[in-house]
Amino acid sequence: MRSSTLFRRINRHPVRTSTALQLAPPVPEPCVPPGDSIVEYGAYVRGEKIVTSGIVEALDLVREHNTSSDGGANAFVWVGLHEPEAPEVDWLSEVFGLHPLAVEDAVKAHQRPKVERYGESLFMVLKTIAYLDHDQLTDNSEIIATGEIMVFLGADFVVTVRHGEHCPLTLVRERLEDQPKLMNRGPAGVLHAISDHVVDQYLQVADLMQLELEEVEATVFADVSSRDINRIYQLKREMLEMKRAVTPLLSPLSALPQRRVVPSEMREYFRDVGDHLSRVCEQVESSNELCSSILQAALARSNALANEDMRKISSWVAILAVPTMIAGIYGMNFDFMPETKQVWGYPAVLAVMVTACVLLHRGFRRNGWL
Repeated sequence: MRSSTLFRRINRHPVRTSTALQLAPPVPEPCVPPGDSIVEYGAYVRGEKIVTSGIVEALDLVREHNTSSDGGANAFVWVGLHEPEAPEVDWLSEVFGLHPLAVEDAVKAHQRPKVERYGESLFMVLKTIAYLDHDQLTDNSEIIATGEIMVFLGADFVVTVRHGEHCPLTLVRERLEDQPKLMNRGPAGVLHAISDHVVDQYLQVADLMQLELEEVEATVFADVSSRDINRIYQLKREMLEMKRAVTPLLSPLSALPQRRVVPSEMREYFRDVGDHLSRVCEQVESSNELCSSILQAALARSNALANEDMRKISSWVAILAVPTMIAGIYGMNFDFMPETKQVWGYPAVLAVMVTACVLLHRGFRRNGWL
């Protein structure tokens, strides 16, 4: 009787102990459409912009047009974002089918310039640079600001993600919208316009940095101080920052015309952008070497000026050492010293001091120490 009662008590709550140890599955965080980060979006059919109520509706319109009998592959969606959050990019990845690795790179930013292919789409990272105006180059002057533009390129969509306050793509979009023939080139035409715009920025900044180098070079053989060397070193650091932004893009951009995703009629345009980028890389490399030479010349000039100052100081010390020595000897007040009892003794000692100082001064002047 006791055993059966105990059995019933144990089996009365058989599941409560096991279910207490189970953890509830985490609730996935829902993806949200882009909010404040979206700059502009639109559907483009035959080069003309069509306003829709949302991004999904624009994509449906474009795909319906491309699958129609008379559509052709000249309709696409262009979405522009500025520093979006991770849920917003995840929502876009679900809409456009973006690769997770590319989405992760677009959110984190600070990526190396590159071009990667994911299936039938491309992911391109462009480093952007901007020249910051300043009245005078100081030790803490920031001359170059950098940012990034990520481009997701598909058969019927372009998604641009921009990081940084400079190099907006509004002018690029307006220029393409004003010329439907250019916009009708499709997503590859948009990618070409963006890369061409970024490389043109490279050219402008490289020319302005060249002017900075010329101004600094003119002061190298003037009176060089430690502050001047600090300014030259600061300019050297900015040149290296520019080199890190420009040079890594040369190889991916040169290989872009060979990508199957890029239409054959657009390959010549990308080769032209690659030629411009090669010119920029050569100019940046030569400017960087010139900046290194200026820094070495400034250091050598500073050392030469320091040695010249030390020679002057040493010369005057040697000149003043002679009268100091004679005055020190005669100031010991011994009884038996030459000329101490003579009337002309004091003027004679002074004459010896002056003569010795004049001879030493002429000798140092002749040797270039004074």
